[in-house]
Amino acid sequence: MIDKLAWVRIENGAVLTTRSRHRDRYYLPGGKREAGETDHEALVREIREELRVELLPATLQPVGAFEAQADGQPAGTTVRMRCFSGDYTGALTPAAEIEEIAWLTYADRGKVSQVAARVFDFLHARGLLR
Repeated sequence: MIDKLAWVRIENGAVLTTRSRHRDRYYLPGGKREAGETDHEALVREIREELRVELLPATLQPVGAFEAQADGQPAGTTVRMRCFSGDYTGALTPAAEIEEIAWLTYADRGKVSQVAARVFDFLHARGLLR
């Protein structure tokens, strides 16, 4: 089981996604905890590293937890992604391993990782993702 955290940012019916160098799929921004970090601390750090913005911890709200086959891993390797929404300050800028930022709609569902597709389904069913 791969345990990850992700930021769900929706604007104008599209969700913020990222694509890492040498990858063809888009992912929700986020990553893994380091030793001793809370979910919020880890997510704030990961987003700062990947997108050069500061999440506002007081605004972070749980969206849900989603599981699917982990992309690029042996069959049976599951990723569990705990998702949070929240506000930020700064200008979104790709950094670290991030090659591209994209705002995707439900029509783009085929471009995302399997676990992100589950999040897309969830958001679309609630009328949040066009």
